Amino acid sequence: VQLQASGGGLVQAGGSLRLSCAASGRTFSSYGMGWFRQAPGKEHEFVAFIGWSGGSTDYADSVKGRFTISRDNAKNTVYLQMNSLKPEDTAVYYCATYYSGSGYLVTSYKYWGQGTQVTVSS
Repeated sequence: VQLQASGGGLVQAGGSLRLSCAASGRTFSSYGMGWFRQAPGKEHEFVAFIGWSGGSTDYADSVKGRFTISRDNAKNTVYLQMNSLKPEDTAVYYCATYYSGSGYLVTSYKYWGQGTQVTVSS
């Protein structure tokens, strides 16, 4: 599986962005998917998770109520709608396919996209 993340950019605080993660391969619909982010000098941080069917989702407390994860299995794509962005949301955002274990951990994911930069100015 290859993942291509896009949609990042520069936005003012309070603004919105929608990230996309396009996957290659016919097995995309069988994977749970996650979004992580990494700010400069920090480790990867869990952002959101969505089950293979889209019926289950989970969010980090820091983004709950502002971010929404969704997927379109017909398009092999997972999305992250980010609203009410804050400067502390600035990071490189990565999508990944869930493999096993806790969905909050980097080690539970198998395939990773290349990341897309999100910068929120104050």
